Amino acid sequence: MSFFIVKGSGPLKGEVDISGAKNAVLPILCACLLTDEECVIKSVPPLMDVCMLLDILKSIGAEVSYENEVVKIRFLNITKNEIDTNLAASMRASFLIMGPMLARTGKAKIPLPGGCRIGTRPVDLHLKGFEILGAKINQEFGYVSAQAEQLKGDYVYLDFPSVGATENIMMAASISEGATLIENAAEEPEIHDLAVFLNKMGANIKMKGSGKIKITGVKKLKGTEHTVMPDRIETGTFMAAAAVTGGDIILKNAVLDHVQPASAKLAENGTITEKIRNGIHVYSTGEKKAFNIKTMPFPGFPTDMQAIFMSLMTISKGTSMVTETVFENRFLQAAELKRMGADIKTEGRTAVIEGVDKLTGARVNAPDLRAGAALVIAALASEGMTEIGEIQHIERGYSNFDEKLRKLGADIEKSDEEI
Repeated sequence: MSFFIVKGSGPLKGEVDISGAKNAVLPILCACLLTDEECVIKSVPPLMDVCMLLDILKSIGAEVSYENEVVKIRFLNITKNEIDTNLAASMRASFLIMGPMLARTGKAKIPLPGGCRIGTRPVDLHLKGFEILGAKINQEFGYVSAQAEQLKGDYVYLDFPSVGATENIMMAASISEGATLIENAAEEPEIHDLAVFLNKMGANIKMKGSGKIKITGVKKLKGTEHTVMPDRIETGTFMAAAAVTGGDIILKNAVLDHVQPASAKLAENGTITEKIRNGIHVYSTGEKKAFNIKTMPFPGFPTDMQAIFMSLMTISKGTSMVTETVFENRFLQAAELKRMGADIKTEGRTAVIEGVDKLTGARVNAPDLRAGAALVIAALASEGMTEIGEIQHIERGYSNFDEKLRKLGADIEKSDEEI
C-alpha cells in the first residue's frame, strides 16, 4: 500500500504541464467502437482509469497500443457484446460503452457501473435516451441489456443535464437513422471535445447552445486522429495549490475559459489568474478571504473541484459555505480535514467552514479521487508532516501528481511504508 508523505514547504513556484483530460479521453476511447478503422488519440494521460478502460475495450476485441501518451485503437471486429463484471466494477466510465456498442452491433450488455463513493449516479437517463431511440431495455442480475435492430433518431429531453447520458446518447445517435435532438443536454467542455472527435470521424453533430445538441445520423464513421483537451479539473487543482500556499505558478497547456468559475472564486479569495500564451499564470496577492461556492452543471462551479476548494477555505479568514447540488455524498473530505485542524460543519448538502490560523499534519486517508487531491492541497499548507493513505484513488485521476508538485517546490514523496 502506497502513501503520500507531505510537508508544508512554502509557496509553490515554477511551471507545470497540464495533462489531457481524463473526463474527455474516456468517452472518446469508447467512441472508437463506432468504426472499424484505426483511431489515433493523443495526449492520453497514463492514469489507472485509462488503463482499466483500455483493458475492458481489449476484452471485447479492440486492438490497442499505448505509448508516449498516444493510443492507437481499432475495433475491426467486436468479439463480445458483454462486459465482464470484474473489469467494469471499479469504474463508472465503462457504462459509456453501451451507446456505441448498441449503435454498431444492435445489442449490448453492461454491468451497472461502479466508481467513487460520492453518491448515487443512476443510469436511468442513459436508458431513457436509448429507449426513445428505439432500444428495448432489460435490467436484471446487476446487468443492463439493450437491443435494437436499428436505432432511429428522435427528440430526447434530459430531466437533468447529465454528462454521461449526453455523451452516451450522442454517440448512439451518431450512426442512427435520422436526426436526434437532445434538449437540456450537458455542455461541459468535455462534451464539446467528444463532438469534435465524432465530427472528425464523419458524424454530423451541431452544438446549438442553450442545452441543445442536434445529431444527424450517418451510415458509417471512419478512423481519425485527435488530441485530447487539457484537464480542467487538474488545472483547478493546481490553481488551488497556488492559492493555498501563496504561490506563483504557470500552468502550461491550460485553458482559462474552461475554469472561469474557479478563477472567479480565487479572485474573491485573493489569488489572480491571468491568461497567457499557451497557459494560465496564477499568483497570490498574499491574502486569503472567505468565499462561498455552489456546485452546478457547467458553466457553474464544477462539483469535481468542490472538495479541493474546501481545503483553501479551511485557512481563509472568515466563514465560507459550500452548497453541493450535484451529488448527495460529496463531503467525505471534511472528516479527514478536521483531523488536520479544520473547522467544518456539514448538514445534508451544505458545509460551513470557519477559517483557522493553521492546519497541522496528521494521518489521513483519501476517501475518493477529488477528496484525496483535497487532502494533498491542504497538506501543502500545513505545519509538520501529513501522511495520506489510499492514494490509489488519487492516481485514478491525476498523472504524476507528486512529481508535478515537486517540480513546483512541494515537499511530497511517495512511499510504500507508513511513517
